[in-house]
Amino acid sequence: MTDSSQAPEQVVWTGRFITTKVRGTWEYVSRSRGIRAAVILAVDEHDHVILVEQYRVPLGRSCIELPAGLIGDHDHLAGEDDLVAAARELEEETGYQAQRLEVIGEFWSSPGMVSESYTLIRAHGLTQVGAGGGTEGENITVHRIPLTELPAFVAARRALGDAIDTKLLVILGQHILGL
Repeated sequence: MTDSSQAPEQVVWTGRFITTKVRGTWEYVSRSRGIRAAVILAVDEHDHVILVEQYRVPLGRSCIELPAGLIGDHDHLAGEDDLVAAARELEEETGYQAQRLEVIGEFWSSPGMVSESYTLIRAHGLTQVGAGGGTEGENITVHRIPLTELPAFVAARRALGDAIDTKLLVILGQHILGL
């Protein structure tokens, strides 16, 4: 087997938001133009987590997710700060503003196929200022779920056929491990 890490990277196709690449025997996808993502863990003072539900074309169904969005995805947002993007996306998607945002760290969700990373950001001091729902055409549904009921909520949504984003493991982990 050849060492793909030493092979030159070849761009196969570039779109507005993604680029497909080949390096040795590996085929993978990256974000175009250095775009990254911000994922927001928003838990209010009553221990309710704010989740979003959105139809995802690649999955062919709705997905339950943490609020998230792209950083610097439009020309006028090039070089956008992670926390500025997170604040914007949190309000657009959920209708909540945070008094304070805290960077938890950078993570990769599917490193065998996608080179995209995301910054996980914790939102503190939530205030609802609108209905959320995202920008035109996103049709996002906002869910405010007590943390104690999250495992049952996820199981019920899975039974309905919804996809569950892997990033929910951030808050399901203790339940799964039996802690």
